[in-house]
Amino acid sequence: MESIIQNAPGIPGLSQSGLLDALLDVFVLSLRIGAFLIAAPFFGSRMVPLNIRIIASMSVAIFLYGWVETPQLQTLTFAELVSIVFVEIMFGLTAGLIFSIAFTAATIAGEKVAATSGLGFAMQVDPSTGTQSPVISQFFSLFLLVLFFSSDSHLIVFYHILKSYEIFPIGSILEINTLYFVIFNASENMFETAVLIMIPIVGYLLLINLVVGIITRSAPQLNLFSFGFPITILCTIVILYFSVAPISNILLTLIARHIDLLSDLIMEIGNG
Repeated sequence: MESIIQNAPGIPGLSQSGLLDALLDVFVLSLRIGAFLIAAPFFGSRMVPLNIRIIASMSVAIFLYGWVETPQLQTLTFAELVSIVFVEIMFGLTAGLIFSIAFTAATIAGEKVAATSGLGFAMQVDPSTGTQSPVISQFFSLFLLVLFFSSDSHLIVFYHILKSYEIFPIGSILEINTLYFVIFNASENMFETAVLIMIPIVGYLLLINLVVGIITRSAPQLNLFSFGFPITILCTIVILYFSVAPISNILLTLIARHIDLLSDLIMEIGNG
């Protein structure tokens, strides 16, 4: 009986004694991509269940096993292993946060447009965050999400994440200051893009409010709430309709800039 157990075939290319070592390698490989999926927009939202994200990260890690070189984790001390886990999680969270900041730009622009147009009271629960936000903010966020997937930008992002295992191998030393610099640049792009989106729309709405104010001033019998609000909301919808093409160009530029930030981050930490 013992001879049968000893001669039993195991997993092809993997001895039974090395199964625990392989599981440890797969676990470390899943940390970077798993942290990215948790922090990234859409993938890290409530719309995607947690078990789906865990299965996706483990599936990618199993795919990478044997292709990506990992250090001899069995020979490392506990402190060195904890350091590797911390670096992998920090890099993945930073990569996901870069694109979360990009999606926040659309949300900020929508909030300012909604507050100016009188649609700030039209609040709705955002399924991705579970909080209430104006309808225009959700419209901009969904528009950016559609552009993100329709332009295959998600494939480019995953390519850079997988490429990072080659440029920044597991066990390398991470410069925390580089992460701060990238996050600050992403925040700068966020506010800049939000201003570019909302300034033209808010400018048109300011002129419309001036016209409505002049009309209600010359004809006091016209009620501002029954006359001004419908006109402002109708003009906002018309302006947004004709602004689809310019806004899409701005959002595509925003996506491209944040992809470049991710690429620059990988190259900088890879060069030490």
